[in-house]
Amino acid sequence: MNANPVQKNSKRLTGKDLINVGIYSAIYFVLIMALAMLGYIPVMMPLLCVIGPIIGGIPFMLFLTKAKKFGMILIMSIIMGIMMALTGMGLYALPVAVLSALLAELVWKRAEYSKAGGSILACGFFNIWMWGNFIPLFTNPEGYFSTRTEFGANYEAALTALLPAWMCPVLLVCCFVCGLIGGLIGRALLKKHFAKAGIA
Repeated sequence: MNANPVQKNSKRLTGKDLINVGIYSAIYFVLIMALAMLGYIPVMMPLLCVIGPIIGGIPFMLFLTKAKKFGMILIMSIIMGIMMALTGMGLYALPVAVLSALLAELVWKRAEYSKAGGSILACGFFNIWMWGNFIPLFTNPEGYFSTRTEFGANYEAALTALLPAWMCPVLLVCCFVCGLIGGLIGRALLKKHFAKAGIA
């Protein structure tokens, strides 16, 4: 009679789960913001969709060794979207983060929180949230640059030339593919942690 309530409760997020989400969200966010500084160089801006998911994939894969319940990835992704809005990157990252996180959650759940292939695929989907930061550059470039006048006209011209409309889907694909690469690298570097967490 007591088995069902215990099993039910085991699926609920606990204080420890939320602490893990908070810790890894902070690590991931600090790392991504440090990499974002490269965006002051126009040519590096689109490359953030390559560098960010690859480097960010390492702490995210470590996070997955703790993420054994549905909702942990989603909360982390929502935190990223909110932090982007608070740091002046706009609101687009938030809805993208929610959608990409739900895909990652479904993949990781289907992998029963234990299959290496599922963890890497989840990493790819999760990192799509970064693409949301670039949407204003394609949908409303005037509005985007009006809040960044200190960068100067040369920066605006250079970045506009680097990001024609066809680059929008390319950056989306880059975030996903490079997220997979980041997942592979993260898994290789964190093999011992994965073994301890029972992820094979």
